[in-house]
Amino acid sequence: MQTLYTVLLYLIQPLIWIRLLVRGRKSPAYRKRWAERYGFCKGKVVSGGIMLHSVSVGETLAAIPLVRALRHRYPSLPITVTTMTPTGSERVQSAFGAGVHHVYLPYDLPGSLNRFLNEVNPKLVIIMETELWPNLISALHRRKIPLVIANARLSERSAKGYKKLGKFIRTILQRITLIAAQNQEDGDRFLSLGLKRNQLAVTGSLKFDISVTPELAAKAIALRSQWASRRQVWIATSTHEGEETLLLEAHKELLKAHPTLLLILVPRHPERFPVACELTRKAGLTFTQRSTGEVPSSGTQVVIGDTMGELMLLYGIADLAFVGGSLVDRGGHNPLEAAAHAIPVLMGPHTFNFKDICAKLAQDDGLITVTDTPSLVKEISTLLTDEDYRLYYGRHAVEVLHQNQGALQRLLHLLEPYLPVRGH
Repeated sequence: MQTLYTVLLYLIQPLIWIRLLVRGRKSPAYRKRWAERYGFCKGKVVSGGIMLHSVSVGETLAAIPLVRALRHRYPSLPITVTTMTPTGSERVQSAFGAGVHHVYLPYDLPGSLNRFLNEVNPKLVIIMETELWPNLISALHRRKIPLVIANARLSERSAKGYKKLGKFIRTILQRITLIAAQNQEDGDRFLSLGLKRNQLAVTGSLKFDISVTPELAAKAIALRSQWASRRQVWIATSTHEGEETLLLEAHKELLKAHPTLLLILVPRHPERFPVACELTRKAGLTFTQRSTGEVPSSGTQVVIGDTMGELMLLYGIADLAFVGGSLVDRGGHNPLEAAAHAIPVLMGPHTFNFKDICAKLAQDDGLITVTDTPSLVKEISTLLTDEDYRLYYGRHAVEVLHQNQGALQRLLHLLEPYLPVRGH
């Protein structure tokens, strides 16, 4: 079956090129660095260190505390972080700059992977969440390079799909050194597919291991006093197509009762930045763009968050947050970055990407679920007018975050056997 998979992957390469070209119309970065996607990375990486793969933005954000901890513990080891998307790439570069090496992970083709692994030659490979690439896993197994899947999750739906692959998926899983699952439920699904118990550890979710640094808090306070010292602010982040329109409608409605209210609108993908500007203009609202550095005036009603890597800072300015991908059926995005600032978090009904985290937050009054524009307006209005209610939800959100921390330390302990003794 692996041979069939590899042949098919070679055959569909022209379709992949077409897709990259099409995506490149909206986001030119998709048309660049194609050589990296086929393992050509000479001079861009340093061999003999740790390689960490995070497919896109969400996984990259979860990996940031892990990469920082690894750099601190093993300062002599080079770290190469790979992604698959330009937004993931930008996130890596804005988080670490020259502190890590960054390239795209090549497609799962034997030739490309061998070229790549010859250059990187890592002591350990860490893959974030659940990226099961059969040829990559097999190549690492052949080279006796340990592979750890960190922060692993496996939905019921994905498990059902994998189950159809029978012996093939069992063989692939048994070539993985260790799977560190987010919870027992995810762990049990891996076991049901043929993973052995001694290959599984349950560490909790790395996404909880975030904090607001004193430097970030100070920056947020300064920006808040500059932008809105006497105004209330709400932020809507990681928004998708169809969602910005609903949020701008809600903001127009809220302005009737709260005329000085400021909205910070942050689309999920950079290609939506100009779209968000156009939609705001059509809604008849005055706006500025964060990328221009222009300070919002008292008449500015919306700030478009069109920069990369500033989400944690922008949350620090707001009194409450709506996290997108949840009013439309995208499965929602990470609510914990907002929770870290002890502000109320609102989401729509579609949160399957963060099912476990949202359930924990909702259970302890750290998350408010809305279903449409009217319910969003109603909830935000209550939060803006009732300070006790607002502080209650913000306090509970950050408490849930703190109670579930510790996955990072557990994971670092599990990685120790595969890395040199600290200080050597």
